[in-house]
Amino acid sequence: MSGQDQIVHIGGYTAETGGRAQGIVAARRDPASGALTPLGTVAVTPSPSFLVRHPVLPVLYAVNELPEGGLSAFRVAPGGDLTPLGVRPTGGAEPCHLAVAPDGRHLFVANYGGGSVAVFPLDADGVPGERSDLVRHEGHGVVPDRQEGPHCHMVSPDPDGGPLLVVDLGTDSVHRYDLDAGPGRLAPREPRLRTPAGTGPRHLARHPDGRRCWLVGELDASVTGYDLTPDGPRQRVRVEASGRTGHVQPSEVAVGPDGRFLYVGNRGVGTVAVFALAGAAPELVAEVDTGGGWPRHFVLTGEHLYVADERADLITIFRVDPTTGVPEPVGEPVPVASPTCVLV
Repeated sequence: MSGQDQIVHIGGYTAETGGRAQGIVAARRDPASGALTPLGTVAVTPSPSFLVRHPVLPVLYAVNELPEGGLSAFRVAPGGDLTPLGVRPTGGAEPCHLAVAPDGRHLFVANYGGGSVAVFPLDADGVPGERSDLVRHEGHGVVPDRQEGPHCHMVSPDPDGGPLLVVDLGTDSVHRYDLDAGPGRLAPREPRLRTPAGTGPRHLARHPDGRRCWLVGELDASVTGYDLTPDGPRQRVRVEASGRTGHVQPSEVAVGPDGRFLYVGNRGVGTVAVFALAGAAPELVAEVDTGGGWPRHFVLTGEHLYVADERADLITIFRVDPTTGVPEPVGEPVPVASPTCVLV
């Protein structure tokens, strides 16, 4: 591996949840060309469906999306190999997302099946301690087969130290919490954001300016813009996530590093939609086919976009035009079994 290359880790679904992955895969990334070269499975662990890194330490964390959810921690070697540091129960079923506090002292996990958010203190080496809090949401939504109870889908710490945002698909809500760092416990900050019934909020993306965010609705195929105010997110505008016809089920959402464009992955129609953010409402400027029907996750890094198609067993690589924001395919898709998360 040259000094210019980077290591990427890819999470996926294993046989425990009907997938074909064996665990966490490492790949070598060429930042110039965007090329991705898989190096094989570097950690055999059940259904590591979402991954995150510690902000300063060579430590990687994965949820184990199982009926009895787990949090796995690994030390990362320069070549991408992973050494286990420990496993902790998350206190809920099917954890699907996790994030580390900006100061690196706590980790938060969203338990989808359990409808709860868990907190873990991290020691000086980044190793998770005993769970310090578990907050269970209550309620339900209007879609019987998807909103019969709470389903936490994402945890989003504020880079500037504001409240933690927890997106709950099952109750059409975004909860706000303040962290009491000493005991590692969450204190609710009212009021919580309630989206229109049947939205099924999944993920949100914060704008680099720290004043705005965009939330995708998995169940109603929407993108909603909010101002982040001291009293909570305040809705500004709501648009459709895709211009295509057919079943649209948004997945990931991200704002480009310069804040000019918004990107939304759309499962069902197999696209990434690109929205310009210059006006009062996001303007759809392009919708790019991703090479499969189920783009579960994507990541923007440098000039490139990497899209993980869970059902097509592919990572598709794009170069993003810096002027137009539109992704163009680069090379051939890279075969990876049941990919659900790309971590650069």
